[in-house]
Amino acid sequence: MNLLAGQMMQIPLLISHLITHAARHSGDTEIVSRRVEGDLHRTTWAEAELRARKLAQALARLGCQPGDRVGTLAWNGYRHLEIYYATSGSGLVCHTVNPRLFPQQIAWIINDAEDRVLCFDLNLLPLVEQLVVDVPKVKHFVLMADKDRMPAETKIPNLVCYEDLVAAEVGDYTWPDFDENTASSICYTSGTTGDPKGAVYTHRSTLLHSFASALPDSMNVRATDAVLPVVPMFHVNAWGLPYTMAMVGCKVVFPGPFLDGKSLYELMEAEQVTFSAGVPTVWLGLLNHVQTNGLKFSSFKSTVIGGAACPASMIQTFEDDYGVEVVHAWGMTELSPLGTLSRLRSKHLGLPEADRRALLARQGKVIYGIDMRIVDGDGNALPWDGVAFGDLEVRGHWVINRYFAHTNDPLHDGWFPTGDVATIDADGFMLITDRSKDVIKSGGEWISSIALENLAVAHPAVYQAAVISVAHPQWGERPLLTVVLKPGATATREELLAFYEGKLPRWQIPNDVVFLPELPHTATGKIQKLKLRAAFKDHTWPQG
Repeated sequence: MNLLAGQMMQIPLLISHLITHAARHSGDTEIVSRRVEGDLHRTTWAEAELRARKLAQALARLGCQPGDRVGTLAWNGYRHLEIYYATSGSGLVCHTVNPRLFPQQIAWIINDAEDRVLCFDLNLLPLVEQLVVDVPKVKHFVLMADKDRMPAETKIPNLVCYEDLVAAEVGDYTWPDFDENTASSICYTSGTTGDPKGAVYTHRSTLLHSFASALPDSMNVRATDAVLPVVPMFHVNAWGLPYTMAMVGCKVVFPGPFLDGKSLYELMEAEQVTFSAGVPTVWLGLLNHVQTNGLKFSSFKSTVIGGAACPASMIQTFEDDYGVEVVHAWGMTELSPLGTLSRLRSKHLGLPEADRRALLARQGKVIYGIDMRIVDGDGNALPWDGVAFGDLEVRGHWVINRYFAHTNDPLHDGWFPTGDVATIDADGFMLITDRSKDVIKSGGEWISSIALENLAVAHPAVYQAAVISVAHPQWGERPLLTVVLKPGATATREELLAFYEGKLPRWQIPNDVVFLPELPHTATGKIQKLKLRAAFKDHTWPQG
């Protein structure tokens, strides 16, 4: 076959191009950070790009070679953003590590990635002092603080001041060109089913993900927005927002570690935030604060909620009570992470309100760059009829094909198995019915724990809910509802079970309710059902 060659410029897709573009075309746009020191720091995209170039020089002087991993233990802030671009832009690999994990988990991840440098925020100094003996491959420890904040004494060898590193360089550095398929960053899974596994992203995959996330039917981030990423920069690269924000050149507002409802609300109001993204647990705290204090939002217009299923009641509260558009999203570390978003098609605009909201409560349809399918236990594709459910598999431009340092191929005929069980309707709207390990099989019939949880949190007294399967002598498994009530609220077992009546078939309604002071969560805000199942594996079911 004699194909005609195109005659276009061959410019690789590189992460450095994003911050160069932001500095050149939105250079005076603000980047605001609530620092761990407690103060509010202001800089610009132009200054961030200059400091990233200086940091790239500094890392080279520390002996970092292309391909070396640079780890971070840090919150959302301007220094963390500079590290993102200094590392990837210079051919290093940015490795964000979750500081909320147990120290032994953090050490395991740092050692598995073979980080050469570890950068960390000031309030994480005690954690790093605890870790230092367990991470022998780390050669340099960089405290992300001003010189006057450096400790007089420390257990950390080779401790370097971040600001000293930057100040020692002049910034006469040119971002290098290299293959766009070069590794740019590495993020680890939460390890809920075993040791965490590394997903290695490329410059190409990251740029394509950024283009897709900025689309109107995706996150719809614009230059006129003031964006506050609630999702941490150590959680799948803050869902790609540090790259998307540079691509569009918008104002950035970083909250640091201060994610309680009061702190978020005050920062959002002070900086006139228009858009944010985060997990449902954080939004629960924000909504509780504004509801308790009779507050409203003056600028907040849109949010993307993902990381866990967003209850329909939360979507309704945001939209009806506060005028905030909610976009329900689904993704995974292995997907960089965006897969689907709940954006309507034109044919849905005339639907009755209840039907429209039911669609928006789904995980949504894929954005260009991702494809999906559902399969049965034998790997056969199932129909998109909104009824059949099976194992969800995906493929696309920013989906991994294997894990870091793993030789085995996780793909099924070129598709990545997500571990989710889902249905897809004729319009392509996907609904996750459960994680494959969480689905409840009772008397030979499947019950969705997510559907039960979403109904439970719609009860006015319920703050959080989780449904788990527990062995039952007659039915094999039955659903057990565990709940945390809102402060000052009361509810009985009988009242909560009656709340399901008429909304679900009777055989799907949980057999019992357990009231808890709090639910166990992972370091990324997901409910740890594994712990709940272990705690209630010998639960005694009520008679009758």
